[in-house]
Amino acid sequence: MTFTRSSGILLHPTSLPGPYGIGDLGPAAKRWIDFLSKTGTGLWQVLPLGPTGYGDSPYQTFSTFAGNPYLISPDILLQQNLLHANDLANIPDFRQDSVVYGDLIYWKLDLLNRSYNHFRYAGKKLHKDAGLFYSQHHDWLDDYALFMALKEYHGGKSWTSWPPQFRDRDPDALNDFQEEQSFAIQRQKYFQYLFYQQWKDLREYANDRGIQIIGDIPIFIAHDSADAWANRELFYLDENGEPTVIAGVPPDYFSKTGQLWGNPLYNWAHHARDDFQWWIKRLRSVFSLVDIVRLDHFRGFAGYWEIPADAKTAEKGHWVPGPGEAFFERVLLEFGKLPIIAEDLGEITPDVIKLRDQFQLPGMKILLFAFDSGESNIFLPHHYNENCIVYTGTHDNDTAVGWFKRIEEGERTFAQRYLKTSGEDIAWDLIKTAWASKAIFAISPLQDLLSLDNQARMNYPGNPQGNWCWRFPETALTDNLKKKLSEVNYLYGRKRQQKV
Repeated sequence: MTFTRSSGILLHPTSLPGPYGIGDLGPAAKRWIDFLSKTGTGLWQVLPLGPTGYGDSPYQTFSTFAGNPYLISPDILLQQNLLHANDLANIPDFRQDSVVYGDLIYWKLDLLNRSYNHFRYAGKKLHKDAGLFYSQHHDWLDDYALFMALKEYHGGKSWTSWPPQFRDRDPDALNDFQEEQSFAIQRQKYFQYLFYQQWKDLREYANDRGIQIIGDIPIFIAHDSADAWANRELFYLDENGEPTVIAGVPPDYFSKTGQLWGNPLYNWAHHARDDFQWWIKRLRSVFSLVDIVRLDHFRGFAGYWEIPADAKTAEKGHWVPGPGEAFFERVLLEFGKLPIIAEDLGEITPDVIKLRDQFQLPGMKILLFAFDSGESNIFLPHHYNENCIVYTGTHDNDTAVGWFKRIEEGERTFAQRYLKTSGEDIAWDLIKTAWASKAIFAISPLQDLLSLDNQARMNYPGNPQGNWCWRFPETALTDNLKKKLSEVNYLYGRKRQQKV
């Protein structure tokens, strides 16, 4: 697919400001879109939007189809009379600079439960709208709502530890549970109705102002998910539902023993036999929410690192061919176009490059990776072709300021020479360099626009706690910042015209 030269900002909705402990899809999200529109910035990139579990990672969710209920806006529910003022009479004194999930989750779920009680006595139109949503999304929503109700019933335990009749989806046991726990199941469906309605409104608001949203699909799913529980045949799982092989990456520069991700691996032969229907459904779902998709760990479609489930490290794995061109031919046949970004970072082999280029998918360039090995480094802008996406950094990296403080003298000196800078304003030096490059899209995390150090970093891969927490204050989007961003968008030919 041919894209138009543009710029974007990477910001997950959880990082938006507001009084409710976490960013959400309400007024602050629309103010954020207004900021992008007024600066001529055409892209907003978000992380996966699914319901997060242990570790709070958007890359380990209870469903690849469902939305995260923590993102539902209380302000919008107030406007719809799905909350009343007294429901918000005692808002905890939440931190404004970070999400404290342990404090937030119980309060937010209690609030949403109150909203469901109001909904039960709402007018016929709202019930009709919700019923239509339930019907349109039944192919994933029924299993998801049942899974979440069962998970709640079993104290949050993983589905493989449930009694066998529930773990193995015995029809009689599930029918009995659905009758006994219909309230809990319908409540889960209601939460998804709220999320989808609020996100639909927000996306339309963005599109009306010339903003396209870039979403994110992790290649692998979480083991503790409705996806694995309801579709065991699609994955390499044993008779108890446990993975026999798991995902990860081999030893490399970043880790001597590799990375043990733990996600179950796909039985690609089974997917191919039914024409990749589950994946088509997954892509159709995400394209209903966003305009462009970043395929995380794209190299796994060419070949992936398979590790025995009982391995202690990723060292004992081996490469296994992925679905390759057959998968993308099927996707192209279904959708007629591929508004897809290939996350082609890490150990990239010729087969990955061939697959990416065969379907003309833009890959990713990270400026923070560009200065550690001299002028031949492929992440330096003079090596770019037009069909790529340049980032100053991503959610998994240092901020630009944090990186510049950390790197060794040789890398710092080369960066200063290449960028022609003292480094006093390194984040904006990198932004200008990215924006000036040939890359079709130039994207920066908001942290770099704000010149923040690593205290604002979003994620440290492999670190089990303290990630996905950062939030920015409302006062950060100053008139001066608008002028700076608008100026680089104009100077480097990336400025989008406002529609409204």
